Amino acid sequence: MLGQIIWWSGITIEAAILARARFGKLLKQYPAFYAYLSFVWIQSLLRFSVYHARPQLYPKIFWITEWLGVLVGCAVVFEIHRVGLRAYPGTARLARNLLAFVLLLAFVKATVETGNNPLWWSTASTLDLELALRVVQALALVALVALFLFYAIPFGRNLRGILLGYGLFLGESVVWLSFVPRTSESFRAFWSHIQASSYFMVLVVWALHLWSYVPNPEPKVAVRLEEQYQEMAAATSRRLQEARGYLAKAVRP
Repeated sequence: MLGQIIWWSGITIEAAILARARFGKLLKQYPAFYAYLSFVWIQSLLRFSVYHARPQLYPKIFWITEWLGVLVGCAVVFEIHRVGLRAYPGTARLARNLLAFVLLLAFVKATVETGNNPLWWSTASTLDLELALRVVQALALVALVALFLFYAIPFGRNLRGILLGYGLFLGESVVWLSFVPRTSESFRAFWSHIQASSYFMVLVVWALHLWSYVPNPEPKVAVRLEEQYQEMAAATSRRLQEARGYLAKAVRP
């Protein structure tokens, strides 16, 4: 009964957040986040319906929607970086490209390791693949927070709420994927209640921080982040030109 209450309460809060986004001028500001939340809302309804109407199909539906959720979640991480670094386009471009490379590397590495496993279709292998992508997402958010703290860049209320909520979700997911599947059945059942409760907290955080649009405040002190990026890019370009010059001399007859 408690699980049902949490489940339906979560679906209700998701619907309220999505409805408020239309009136709070938030959809255009965070399209990836609201696309993700819309997907989660539809996913919750679909899983609930299949679980009660066709329980034999539930495992298949669960893993399909779980994987789609991981991929859509990557877009949320990109959007957090995009909005947070909007005033620093060069740094944002570098962060975006680096994040895309690391995510692709993690996906390829996990896919190859899973493919080499004769039981690649097993739940354990699927969880390992999901864990790799969740860890990269979590590290990307940690790196962004560290960057903001180092340069004293303020978070706006909306961005802070998305970051806090999704960060809490990723933290719980990493713990679940790393340890819980290898524990006893009774502990997994216990953790499922923790998982549901933590996601309910995530939704509460989002509802409180995303009730209306609040732009990110300007830093109170000058931030040399973009200047430092330009200096680093210029230095890298000079070194590449020098390297090409040395290479041309080395191969010249």
